Amino acid sequence: MFRIAVIPGDGIGIEVTSQAVRILKKASQILNEQFEFTELKAGGIAIDAYGKPLPEETLKAALASDAVLLGAVGGPKWDALPYEMKPEQALLGLRKGLELYANIRPVIMFDSLIDASSLKPEVVRGIDIVVVRELTGGLYYGRPAGIFEEGGTRRGVNTMTYTVPEIERIAHTAFKLANTRKKKVTSVDKANILHTSMLWREVVNKIHKRDYPGINLDHMYVDNASMQLIRNPKQFDVVLTENMFGDILSDEASMLTGSIGMLPSASIGEKHALYEPVHGSAPDIAGKGLANPIASILSAAMLLEYSLKQKELARKVFRAVETVLDSGYRTADIASADKHRLSTEEMGRRIENAL
Repeated sequence: MFRIAVIPGDGIGIEVTSQAVRILKKASQILNEQFEFTELKAGGIAIDAYGKPLPEETLKAALASDAVLLGAVGGPKWDALPYEMKPEQALLGLRKGLELYANIRPVIMFDSLIDASSLKPEVVRGIDIVVVRELTGGLYYGRPAGIFEEGGTRRGVNTMTYTVPEIERIAHTAFKLANTRKKKVTSVDKANILHTSMLWREVVNKIHKRDYPGINLDHMYVDNASMQLIRNPKQFDVVLTENMFGDILSDEASMLTGSIGMLPSASIGEKHALYEPVHGSAPDIAGKGLANPIASILSAAMLLEYSLKQKELARKVFRAVETVLDSGYRTADIASADKHRLSTEEMGRRIENAL
């Protein structure tokens, strides 16, 4: 039996997660393996129910599961809450509590969606990039942090900090992944300005020279990397970077594929793993059946590959998505006038049938 903690979250998270669960239930039939799903609350819905974004019961159940499937959290309803009470604190708490230090975000261009991208077809055709983002260090977790009153003036403070072990373990993750692909890693930093990036580059170079000499390593400043992702995205294979840079660059990369609704992710630790689409809760379209469930479904495919070690079944889910897209079916975010528009549930059902 395989235990999956399901945290639908807020907004469209509820809708897209239900379609990912649909695909996992189909996968359990194919594997003839029992999957036990436990639905949990986190984010805004947990604030409403329990007065906190990440209840102890949710974290405890997540720690006891074999994998966590997450939707999206947040929305304007909770924007006025204090920082420590915002729905997004559930994400930070889950990553820290489950010790998920590596976020893996594939960026793949489906041939049938080339016209959905805002870039020229020759620029995006054949894109296959993986962003490896350090997830539990950097600016989002550094201390001191807060808004302080000093001499009659309010001052906002965030601290970017990294240790050698934190950099080493994410570098190993990127190099090992590159070894299964094109044997190329681009490490993105700001080593001309930031001391954390100077240390980052020093450690990455050391790990590369000592343990992975067969991998082609290059370095790129984050401002140049953001430009190169648009100018010539196919130059990248595995992109290694720290927390905030990875957050920004992976969202930018999502638009190469036509919609942020297409990008899955896996957050991996030594003992636990969490799978979620890259997009947010999109409260403006929640409950209307307009959300694209493909990112959540592909996140479920990553769950099958990384947590269940079912790589071939994960590929079958990917091919099922590809089949449906090739047949001309679309959700609103990737639709053109000549394509069949499907609701969130209809898209999930089509992919299930194709699987």
